[in-house]
Amino acid sequence: MNLVVPMLALTVGTMLLRIVGPLLRSRVTLSPRIEMLSSTAVAVLFVALVATQALIVDTAFAGFALPAGVVVAAVLAWRKAPFVVIVLAASATTAALRFFGVA
Repeated sequence: MNLVVPMLALTVGTMLLRIVGPLLRSRVTLSPRIEMLSSTAVAVLFVALVATQALIVDTAFAGFALPAGVVVAAVLAWRKAPFVVIVLAASATTAALRFFGVA
């Protein structure tokens, strides 16, 4: 199956959306309620993505090491730690728990 045509169509569509978005931002006004709802929707989608990636691996429970690393990362992000520190602490937590047999 040739995937070049769909890939090109998605590329062109993405680029058009990226160009049209800033152009329309000055012409279209959204109500404060819609802006609040869209911000909330982004947060909900992000939390759902993090939850599914942290809790499920190959259609099974990921174990306790991976969610523990995500919790460490979330706490450090909440405390406004630098990104490198967050990544290193989360990966070190997950690796240490797996090393000690917590799957």
